[in-house]
Amino acid sequence: MNQALIRARWRKSSYSNGTGGECVEVAHLGAAVGVRDSTRLDEPHIAVRRSAWSEFVSSLRAT
Repeated sequence: MNQALIRARWRKSSYSNGTGGECVEVAHLGAAVGVRDSTRLDEPHIAVRRSAWSEFVSSLRAT
């Protein structure tokens, strides 16, 4: 696994309710953003360009 993802400081979605439901965590990795499922920490994580993440979040807010 990428060392940047291992050392990353992950932040849980504000929509997570703490009851074991589906949760997304993100971490800022310089030019990229890491994304993972907080209920499956041993599963693969992904990293996307910061610009792609910004576009994704903007599209969610527009709906």
